[in-house]
Amino acid sequence: MYNKENKNNHITPFFIWLVVLILPFYCLAQDNYEIQVYGAQTVSKGNTMVELHSNFTFDGSKQVSDGVLPTNHVFHETIEITHGWTPWFETGFYFFNTIGSNNRTSFVGSHIRPRVMVPQEWNWPLGVSLSFEAGYQKREFSEDDWNLEIRPIVDKQINKLYLSFNPTFDKSFHGANKDVGYVFSPNFKAAYNITKVVATGLEYYGSLGPLNNLQPAQSQQHQIFLAADLDWSPDWELNFGYGMGFTKSTDNSIFKVILGYRFHK
Repeated sequence: MYNKENKNNHITPFFIWLVVLILPFYCLAQDNYEIQVYGAQTVSKGNTMVELHSNFTFDGSKQVSDGVLPTNHVFHETIEITHGWTPWFETGFYFFNTIGSNNRTSFVGSHIRPRVMVPQEWNWPLGVSLSFEAGYQKREFSEDDWNLEIRPIVDKQINKLYLSFNPTFDKSFHGANKDVGYVFSPNFKAAYNITKVVATGLEYYGSLGPLNNLQPAQSQQHQIFLAADLDWSPDWELNFGYGMGFTKSTDNSIFKVILGYRFHK
């Protein structure tokens, strides 16, 4: 969540860099290893956040496609470890795993994700941060084995309503989509605090294709999750939800859980 504090005059340089980074991009596919809409806040300096992302696909792809194994009835287990280096800079590490029948149980790959945010003392009306996630996934689990994700993050707490938008851009450097360019994969979250502990709402995950050549509707990916967040402790976080796909290219009927614990310095 984003909290406003003091003013600072360093807004313009950060905004210029943000625009420079975003404007050249066009838009890869939404995967199901980390199903999460990010908030703008980074992990506090000296603290380490450890999260387990777990999900099960009740209705996914059922045939090998372009050398990629099917996702139907597969568990995905991802370990995410994020350390805060400064009040505005963190680095995350991901370890992807899959569990399934027919030789689909394996370590899949790993990513690294540095992220910077606009310091709270700048007193921006919105939370803003920018992450770069890059790494490797085995070819039998992804059309592209080396890729980069660029994720601007904008969020806002309005009384009991929380909104977050992640207009994500993905680039393959090796694999089936290496010549496609940057793929636009927008994510959005709206959650309402029912109590001080429980918030419920919707999460949207999409992949539309390159901005200059959007894919046909049924080739795009669109998922909606009914999700809940429990905030009973400053050290723990829990997010879970059930998602449905709305095109032939999208995995359907997925249940996900994210459980995290924050280690203080």
